[in-house]
Formats: sequence, structure tokens, C-alpha cells
Amino acid sequence: MMGIETEYGISVPGHPHVNAMTTSSAVVTSYTGIAVGDRRSRARWDFDEEHPLRDARGYDMSRAEADPSQLTDEDLGLANLILTNGARLYVDHAHPEFSSPEVTNPLDAVLWDRAGMEIMADAAEAATRSGPFTIQLYKNNTDNKGASYGCHENYLMRRATPFVDIVRDLTPFFVTRQVFAGAGRVGRGQEGREPGFQLSQRADFFEVEVGLETTLKRPIINTRDEPHADPERHRRLHVIVGDANLAEAATYLKMGSTSLVLALIEAGGLREDLVLADPVREIHAVSHDPSLTHRLTLRDGRRMTALEIQRAYLEAAADLAEKQAVAGVDAQTDDILRRWDRVLVDLAEDPRLAADRVDWSAKLSLLDGYRRRDGLDWGSARLELVDLQYADIRPERGLALRLEAGGRLERLTTESDVDRAREHPPTDTRAYFRGECLRRYGDAVAAASWDSVIFDIPGQDALQRVPTLEPVRGTRDHVGGLLDASSTAEELLEALRAR
Repeated sequence: MMGIETEYGISVPGHPHVNAMTTSSAVVTSYTGIAVGDRRSRARWDFDEEHPLRDARGYDMSRAEADPSQLTDEDLGLANLILTNGARLYVDHAHPEFSSPEVTNPLDAVLWDRAGMEIMADAAEAATRSGPFTIQLYKNNTDNKGASYGCHENYLMRRATPFVDIVRDLTPFFVTRQVFAGAGRVGRGQEGREPGFQLSQRADFFEVEVGLETTLKRPIINTRDEPHADPERHRRLHVIVGDANLAEAATYLKMGSTSLVLALIEAGGLREDLVLADPVREIHAVSHDPSLTHRLTLRDGRRMTALEIQRAYLEAAADLAEKQAVAGVDAQTDDILRRWDRVLVDLAEDPRLAADRVDWSAKLSLLDGYRRRDGLDWGSARLELVDLQYADIRPERGLALRLEAGGRLERLTTESDVDRAREHPPTDTRAYFRGECLRRYGDAVAAASWDSVIFDIPGQDALQRVPTLEPVRGTRDHVGGLLDASSTAEELLEALRAR
């Protein structure tokens, strides 16, 4: 079970001092009339079951010591929509954010992430038409002025897996995963003042190995223990270390390889010790080395390149998949393993060979073209503009989308599938129940969250909460017939009570 949360960069050209919360709210509320409709706009997000200060290391941070950005369980009155595809579209402080519905495989993660990007593009266009300013959105991670915003991944894990094992075996993978999952960035350092190019937009913003924070002292492994599921059985691994990818193949491999490594950790870990001597220093060093020749120092004194470390994870994951397969390795697992192998081979031979799948390689190829043609050095402001334009989500302006349209950046989704994903939820998770309740009974849905749908039924003294703590229940196979047989929310609730 997995999902992606993406905060989008936002700007108002010619009006740099316009309040970012105001413009972000304009984007989100503008989408109401396009997909949700006035009839459904009354549903609010339910914060009651959120616990953002619960730490996987066994304690809760006090609200007094928490940074305000960590208090995501407070309703600040900002725009906050629940969509019929099971997703959440809202304002996360100064950025519009799309949180995808829960999915069961990396290809679906790509699909609903792409749907979210197109939803954001339409929302920004609608906000521009109805407002006084032009609003532009970017699928990137930094403004190159010291601010960073996230593309977070979420993976459901077994609660029984010791968190110390997750930290030990996952950290080297995250430090080196940027060789194929990095979005590429002009400039080094948090403010981008040092000229140069690096693999990741997020790497320079990580300052500690492990922690609960997401905006200050960012940790490579985030310890938020908020499963949005049965806490006795499940843990939600909240991953904040990744970049926002425009290349669908990069998102697919990022999500797929990470889920395979998590399965490896749940099964007992790696065959060899890959613990790094200084992970924070190494995540910066790997990002700053597009030649991919930097050797990371391991705790046991060995030195390995990022590609070699990734190869060790790949071989261990492939062995586990082979051992666990009963009727052969499933198609997506097999595809992820083959793609993982191919990208490591291509990057080792020449990083430009991966430019059709890896964002940083595609971006570097574009930048090198401008540098050769116009004699630009890495300190040129024009290169920063190219970097920004790569992440523009308008199809006619965004360089990544234009590369994709020209067949130079691999696309895995189809327009028809994306169009459906914009309006409809996945059928094989609880998102199906959430999204379909919004679509069918929107007038009666007072609120919803990842783990509940709350109905307001006329004549009832209290709101009616339907818990959805099991992510694999509430699927079309599980409740589709029930929904089809219930023409009203009252009928649905009666049928649920009778089960």
C-alpha cells in the first residue's frame, strides 16, 4: 500500500509579494467548481484521528516544542477538499498540495500522481481566469532562495518490523536512490549560491539522520508514527527524502524499488552491512557528483559508489522476490527489477543513456545544450530559468512535458487512464469507498479522512462515522454491490449496520 503527497511551487509573475497562502487557497478553491461541484463542497477534512507528533521511537513530542508546521492536525481554515477520486487537495501552509489516494502498486502511484498534476494545472488556470493575477505552478522542490517543499511518499508496513531495522537498512538506500530518482538542480547549497549542477533538489536540505521534523532539521528517516490504519498491525513509513519527479519512469522506479527494499527489511534485512559512516555528509556528496564516481565511506571502512550500493540492494531484492514467488514473480515486480538493473547499467556507462527515464539526466542534457550553444557557465541566471521551466506543469510551457510529448521522456500512463483517475478512485483500496461516497452521496458527507467517512443524515441527532481503518477493505469487490444497491446515504448506513 502506497501513496504520494506533492506540494507544488507557486508564483505570481510580476507580483512577488502576494501572499502565498492566499494564492494557494485560490488554486484549491478554484478546482471546486470543476470536479467537486457546489453540491459536494460542504465536506470537510476530518482532523480528529490525526496524531502528527507521535514518534516511532516511542514517545509523543509536546505541542509546545513542535514547530507550527508540524501541527497538521489543526484546522487553520485553509482550503481543503476531498475529491471523488479519493484524493485530498488542500493548502499546506504556503503551497497547494495533492495527496493521492491509497494504491497497491507503483504503476497506480504514477497514474494518480499524474492525475494530481493535471488537476493542479487546471486549478491554476481556473484561478488565473477568475482572479487578478496569473498563477503558475511548478512540480519542483525549492525556490533556490533557501526554501524547500516536499514530495512525500507513504508506504504501509508491518508494525512488527523493528524501527531500528528500518533506520539501519533504509538509510543507505535513500542516500543513494537519488542516482535515478533525483530531479536535478542548478546550484548547490540550500540557497543555491554555489555554482554547479546536482542530482537532487532536496538533498542539501537534510541535516540529521533520524527525526520527527519535516521542515526544520529535516531527517533522512522521518519518525512520524501516524499509520492512518490499525496501529496494532500497521506502520505508515512517511518518506520525506525524495524529489518531485516529472519523468513517470522515475516515479515508477522510485516507488517500486522502495517497496521492494521495505519487503526486504520486513523479511529480515540485507545480507551485507551497508551502514554509512556519515549519511548526512554522503547524501550531499552523492547529489553534488553527476559523474557518479564519488565513493561513500561505510561504517566498516569500505568505500563504495552509489551505483554499487544500489546494485547490492537490487540483487538482494531480486533474490527475495525469487524465493517468495509461488507462481513466478508478478509482472510489476519483474518490471521494476529489470528497470532497476537497466538504469544502473546505463548510468554506469554514460548517464546520458538514462535521459529518457531519469529527470536529472534529462535536465542536464538540456542545460548542457544551452551551455554549449551560448557559452554559459553554471552561475548563469538563464540556466536557473531553464531549471524552473523544466518543472512548469503547463503542457505548452513545461520543458519536461514537452520532452515527453516529443517522445524523449518515457511516458507510462495514457490520457484516457489519467482522465478516469482524475474523477474516479482506485478500485482495490479503501479509497474506493471514500471516493464513491463523495460521488454518490455528496450532500450527506459531512467530512472524511484517510480512515473514516462521516455522514450527516437528516433526522439523526449525531453525525454517523464509518471507520475505514483497514486499507484493503472498502474496495469495489468488497462494497461495490452494497453501494450500487443503496440509492441514498441512509440506505447505505442501514445496509452497513446489517452486515
